[in-house]
Amino acid sequence: MGVTHVLPWAQPLTYDDLQTMPDDGHRHELVDGVLIMTPAPKILHQHVVRRLLVLLNQVAPPEIELLPSPTDYVVSRHTVLQPDIVVARSADFGEDNLQRTPLLVVEVLSVSTRRIDLGTKRLVFEGAGVPSYWLVDPDEPSLTVLELEEGVYREAARVTGEQPYIASTPFPVRIVPTDLVR
Repeated sequence: MGVTHVLPWAQPLTYDDLQTMPDDGHRHELVDGVLIMTPAPKILHQHVVRRLLVLLNQVAPPEIELLPSPTDYVVSRHTVLQPDIVVARSADFGEDNLQRTPLLVVEVLSVSTRRIDLGTKRLVFEGAGVPSYWLVDPDEPSLTVLELEEGVYREAARVTGEQPYIASTPFPVRIVPTDLVR
């Protein structure tokens, strides 16, 4: 017998509505009050997230915290996203979520999230003023780095395969896409 969950009718959903949703194995996010549900990620996706998280954590300064999804980034009452990796100052995290603009968000592309990550989330992160947005494509493998310039994301770098990317922001780190998928 399934569990019924009643949501408000004909009005935008809020962060409070998200908190009442059952843990059903899906990622629940909001964009302008509209619910976005995606299935649990595949194993390769999770391996890439773990490897990148370990790599970044090894070189992150002590005042910077890195957390994997599901960590709520509350952009507004009606927009709440869960980036695959969120990088922010430790002081900017609350007890339950992040309500200040992170330094970096990372999304690992998958079949079920590719269009959302490249379109909807990109626009939300850009509008929220997130300085850096990284997109990792494990199928290629590649890393695309978007940096905010005058309120608009510009492609700062794109590396594939064995090509290294040497990041300077939010802190120095060297990333090789193939190392994330091995």
